[in-house]
Amino acid sequence: MVGETDLTRLLKGMRPVLQAEILVFASLSEEEAKHLPAGLRPLGLFREPEGVTVIIPAEEAAALGLTASAPMRQITLTIHSALEAVGLTAAFSGALAAAGISANVVSGYYHDHIFVPAGDAERAMAVLQALAEG
Repeated sequence: MVGETDLTRLLKGMRPVLQAEILVFASLSEEEAKHLPAGLRPLGLFREPEGVTVIIPAEEAAALGLTASAPMRQITLTIHSALEAVGLTAAFSGALAAAGISANVVSGYYHDHIFVPAGDAERAMAVLQALAEG
């Protein structure tokens, strides 16, 4: 299945969905990441020279005593965007920036996922919906 590359179609069809779970970004050492605690299933994991970033539920990070980011909410753009599409990230991150909302973006094979501060989630949804409506 090939994803969409046309920016106009991407914006009109992005249909943002706000996920309910409160998440955080936390960092583990490479050794810690090799032996994740039983039951810990990160939503995302990314290796950097300084450590392994995991995106996990806030309560799991607290239970493990991990240093973590502020609480975040995930917004999924439900359109299947191609990884080679040009301009989608710039469009939504620009709109969120203009509203004073930080955005941390993770792209999966099918969808883009935007992580925003939990307190700004509803406002971010309004910004994204307005962007989609043109």
